[in-house]
Amino acid sequence: MSNYLLRLIEQGEHQQQDFKYCISDSKKIARSLVAFANTDGGRLLIGVKDNGNITGVRSEEEYYMVEAAAKIYSKPMIAFTTRQHFVDGKTVLEVKIEPSADKPHYAVDENGKWWAYFRKADENRLANKVMLEVWKNQKSTDGILINYSEAEKVLLDYLENHEKVSVGKYARIAHIPYKKAEQIIINFRILEILKDCFADNRIDYCINEEFDRQEWETKTSGGLLKSKS
Repeated sequence: MSNYLLRLIEQGEHQQQDFKYCISDSKKIARSLVAFANTDGGRLLIGVKDNGNITGVRSEEEYYMVEAAAKIYSKPMIAFTTRQHFVDGKTVLEVKIEPSADKPHYAVDENGKWWAYFRKADENRLANKVMLEVWKNQKSTDGILINYSEAEKVLLDYLENHEKVSVGKYARIAHIPYKKAEQIIINFRILEILKDCFADNRIDYCINEEFDRQEWETKTSGGLLKSKS
């Protein structure tokens, strides 16, 4: 076994690595490709069990199934590179995906519906609306204009005394509709005032450590326009 492959397998599955015993369904593989592309990039090692044991694959068949996952069952299409590793007569196919500048990417399910995923630790998770809107803004040339009203102040006041907040919790404490609370959190995520905080199967929001509220409020007069470079 090459030292390179051995080092990868010893790492186990994590944020940027997933093991696949084989590929029986290109749509399921599309979820992993999408999750990697939407997050930090990563690699699939196909022909490796979850426990790290090597079973090998028929690389040509597996390659075409990965290609279908990336080009047919993902949108926008996902670029990938492959590398073969030969171990004791067995083939491990390494599929590498870079972080995408064209996110959000979506994968289609068995019912023809398209869903966006992100990677957290060794899991592929469904992206929520806040995450989708932040991704869309990252590739937009437009800025955003927000009104720094009492609702926004309530959010920052709450997070000065609490570690995190959910959209629903914020809507309740600010006495505003859920959609308005969601949009304010989206704006604050785009401005990098907030960051994602992951808890079990949900996403909460925390203050970004680099955010200086006093300095920001000094610069804010009725609103803040975030321009794109």
